[in-house]
Amino acid sequence: MNAHWSDNQVDAAEAQGRDMLAAMPRAVAVRYDAANDRVVADFSNGATFAFPPALSQDLAGASAADLAAVEIAGAGFGLYWPVLEADLWLPGLMAGNFGTKAWMSELARRAGSVTSEAKAAAARRNGAKGGRPRKVG
Repeated sequence: MNAHWSDNQVDAAEAQGRDMLAAMPRAVAVRYDAANDRVVADFSNGATFAFPPALSQDLAGASAADLAAVEIAGAGFGLYWPVLEADLWLPGLMAGNFGTKAWMSELARRAGSVTSEAKAAAARRNGAKGGRPRKVG
């Protein structure tokens, strides 16, 4: 791969960046809401996105004080925690990407193993009907 970009490639990348800045909402404010254990980002279009830091591979287990030290980065497309050296891309977070493939698999595994009264009641109802049907084949 050529390490030097042509003038046309640079111009095209700059145009794409300008288009992205004009078209996509960007974070204008960010904070850690300790009462609800959420990182909250407010966007230029009036929308708000919030997520629990425990979902993020880079933020899981961080203290409230460290989470509160969040900054907007990357022209409003990123969040940065200097103390944690964590740099997260907002479009990725909004798409549900909170870490590596292995991290996301572990989150899904944990979510499937969660028990609740509703899940237990459904299992009892299913058991009263004879349980799961046997696989044929």
